[in-house]
Amino acid sequence: MADEIIRVLAKNAAVKASAITAAGMVERARQIHKTLPVATAALGRALMACSMMGNQLKEENGSVTLRIKGEGPLGGITAVSDSGGNARGYVVNPAVELPLKGPAKLDVGSAVGLPGSLTVIKDMQMKEPYVGTVPLVSGEIAEDITSYFAESEQIPTACALGVLVDVDQSVACAGGYLIQLLPGADEAAISAIERGIEKVGPVTEALRSGKSARELVEQVLSEFELEVLSQEPVEYRCYCSRERVTRALISMGREELESLIREQGRAELTCQFCDKVYTYSKEELEALLAGL
Repeated sequence: MADEIIRVLAKNAAVKASAITAAGMVERARQIHKTLPVATAALGRALMACSMMGNQLKEENGSVTLRIKGEGPLGGITAVSDSGGNARGYVVNPAVELPLKGPAKLDVGSAVGLPGSLTVIKDMQMKEPYVGTVPLVSGEIAEDITSYFAESEQIPTACALGVLVDVDQSVACAGGYLIQLLPGADEAAISAIERGIEKVGPVTEALRSGKSARELVEQVLSEFELEVLSQEPVEYRCYCSRERVTRALISMGREELESLIREQGRAELTCQFCDKVYTYSKEELEALLAGL
């Protein structure tokens, strides 16, 4: 099933929602960063949450960055999404292994670790980005996203995220949803959402049965009449380029470049998001220096 993201609005209640299926996105992240299962699940959840948040942006060139830093062995997670929901990310320590906390249940909370913080940076193409930081609630990521929206943006939110890792460590399925109350939402709407969440149960079980993003959100919000605002494909997408890396080298300044040429005679820079390596010879570095 192709990765996709859908946004809907309830016609008969003050409720909006997003849902995503992203096995391909999470599997690509696993392959790039060589993550072990608990890191795959943690990074996958962060990528999908960030993707749904990025997809909510109205600014065409906007972006959302999600940073999760806990006391656990993962060491931190970074995810970035464009306004289409295409995301990229990395985890500091991808080779973390922890005992399962239940039958086939990866212990993401312990891998992330408490205490810690979740920071959201929204670049909406204004002078300054919006930055919101909240303490981690559980490290399981979905609950932390719910807490972020409640505390930082005052939006009552229900979030569910799931990544199912197969016996060969590849990603069998991945997806989730983000349901939010708009101003004017009443108790009846809240109760209907709660019933829908209970009916669907764990996201990975719903996805394992082959549900699409649309079917997932329709089942959670089965008591509402829904209007589809958008439905589009998403993927793991990195925007690194030699031009961007060159600008980063130039921004180091004359002194740092001279030191690099003198001590190493070359430069090798690796993109944190896609692990692509950019190599610069001594002559190329000297040309950059001459251009300063």
